[in-house]
Amino acid sequence: MAPPVIETVETADQDRVAEVMVLAFARDPITRWTFPTPQQYVATFPDFVKTFGGRAFECGTAHAIEDFSGAALWLPPGTEPDEEALGRLLERTVDARKLRVVFDVFQEMSRFHPAEPHWYLPLIGVDPAKQGKGYGAALLGHALEQIDRAGALAYLDATTRASVPLYQRHGFELLGTIEVPPAPPLFPMLRRPPRAAASAAAAAD
Repeated sequence: MAPPVIETVETADQDRVAEVMVLAFARDPITRWTFPTPQQYVATFPDFVKTFGGRAFECGTAHAIEDFSGAALWLPPGTEPDEEALGRLLERTVDARKLRVVFDVFQEMSRFHPAEPHWYLPLIGVDPAKQGKGYGAALLGHALEQIDRAGALAYLDATTRASVPLYQRHGFELLGTIEVPPAPPLFPMLRRPPRAAASAAAAAD
């Protein structure tokens, strides 16, 4: 099977990226805990995608499979989600009884981000009908080639324990677990540049 064609996509394509993310995260534990009803989820999650990861389009670091069956939104060093817009969105859409927990989850996520300049992957997803074809791995590899050339760190928050091995195969290390009950856990993961990772391993030996 030929590898999927991955393209850099622009702001004009953000609706198509948001659509595949809605499919990809439909069973995601923390996403559906935050937006539990079908109506709330379908109405809100596209705006969440654009707010949480939308700056990737501006930076030229939004990638998609050519038919938009998968996408990844990377934020380069020095670029962060629009926290004010994200806060307003959550205040407007999340059940008031959950809102404090949701904000606490984001605060814990920020604690795990490395202090050094790093690439951040807020969102990656593949259409469930196309999962198991290596599309997620292809999207990761596409960006990590560029990140490795720059000798940079990469960071992400895995939203399921089952997805952790995929990221580990691409060189990410599990840093711990973000637990803010009753929200489902998250799994912060860091990837060092290959040379730095090899040096750290040698020093540990």
